[in-house]
Amino acid sequence: MRSPSKPFVPNVVEGRGSTSLGTDGGGGQQPRHVAIIMDGNGRWAAKRGLPRVAGHRAGAEAVRATVRAAAERGVEVLTLYAFSSENWRRSSEEVSDLTALMRFYLDREIATLERDGVRLEFIGEPAAFGSDLATRMSDAVECTRNNRKITLVIALNYGSRAEIAAAARRLAERALVGELSLDAIDELAIDRQLQTSSWPDLDLLIRTSGEVRLSNFLLWQAAYAELIFLDTLWPDFDAAALDAALGQYAARQRRFGGRS
Repeated sequence: MRSPSKPFVPNVVEGRGSTSLGTDGGGGQQPRHVAIIMDGNGRWAAKRGLPRVAGHRAGAEAVRATVRAAAERGVEVLTLYAFSSENWRRSSEEVSDLTALMRFYLDREIATLERDGVRLEFIGEPAAFGSDLATRMSDAVECTRNNRKITLVIALNYGSRAEIAAAARRLAERALVGELSLDAIDELAIDRQLQTSSWPDLDLLIRTSGEVRLSNFLLWQAAYAELIFLDTLWPDFDAAALDAALGQYAARQRRFGGRS
């Protein structure tokens, strides 16, 4: 995670492209990188006559179960869309509840993440949540930095269009001062400027709650990812739901524009 008060400087993984060209992800292969749009907390609460914050709390429990299940199944990176840059349009009360829940989760779960070998990272613009929460996030990242069983990436105040625009702007600035030729600005150059550049390419993107759209989440990274849309509301998502999604993924033939 970048420091909330400093600009993002990507960590480059040599040889990592924006797509896994030349490989076939079908035939029962396990995805290395899974992302989930966690949707449906409010509807889950409404169906039970509960306040929305109760849905968010139940959703946090689903996060814990899903991280554990993903790690047990060999997923290397799990990226969760927790708060989009558009979510600020929600009521101030709900935003406050979400912020308090994130603070509570960090305080309560850090020991569990450390015990279970979970490395925690963040993408987006977490500084917008204030210095207290940003400090807690930085501390959590530092505390778990040597863990290797699974990397849990939380997208907070994240918008994919803004991420791509920022990547293009950094490359343009380098070109203007002569550090980079225009011919060198290609897909790989852009990919290396994204906040996800340190991790494997996205293999599988899941969205819960029956909505069928990406909502400005990992637009570049999802170019060749398999997409699965589930009717399950996020608080009801569990290991069995993850297994079903992984089963769908394993049954698909990933051609990356080629032929089988």
